[in-house]
Amino acid sequence: MAKLIKIYPDNPNEKAIDEVVAVLQKGGLVIYPTDTVYGLGCDITNQKALNRLAKLKGVKLEKANWSFICHDLSNLSDYVRQIDSWVFKILKKCLPGAFTFILPSNNKLSGVFKKKKTVGIRVPDNAICQAIVERLGNPLVNTSIRDDDTIVEYTTDPELIFEKWGKLVDVVIDGGYGGNTASTVVDLSNGEIDILREGKGDVSLL
Repeated sequence: MAKLIKIYPDNPNEKAIDEVVAVLQKGGLVIYPTDTVYGLGCDITNQKALNRLAKLKGVKLEKANWSFICHDLSNLSDYVRQIDSWVFKILKKCLPGAFTFILPSNNKLSGVFKKKKTVGIRVPDNAICQAIVERLGNPLVNTSIRDDDTIVEYTTDPELIFEKWGKLVDVVIDGGYGGNTASTVVDLSNGEIDILREGKGDVSLL
């Protein structure tokens, strides 16, 4: 059974963050708040965790289109090909924020991500999420927690999330009520701005 850990977003407790990071380093799956909906993810470098996540989501690992949650833009070159200055200006303006940007991947990506031509990059404006990724030292591979309800697509109550997912993951973070609007997805990989999904991120910033 997963552990439910309460972390306050305005001042994330360091011991609690360390506890979550230790679980991720051992190949654990964690549910955490972002600046949009609650996310489910694992350490990008842990193959065992990636396999678990793919199985849980019912997808083939090599075909999964998950985003990478990064702490900031400083290590972008580890995953993304050199990008034009206008693209970087958009990223700087919109991140941290409720956007997922599709960017051209580079050949430094390892393992299952090596054949991917693009990657989705997120830098959520959420202190809990940012603290975890910073302490971990690697991005999180991220997917959203979807709900079976056709009206309300995303569960926002962490206790209900724990009830539903507690036997499937290792940690559920209670960071307060989440949102039910996903990120705005923008493809910048082909030299133009292509909005694939309008979500919480303000498209006027683009």
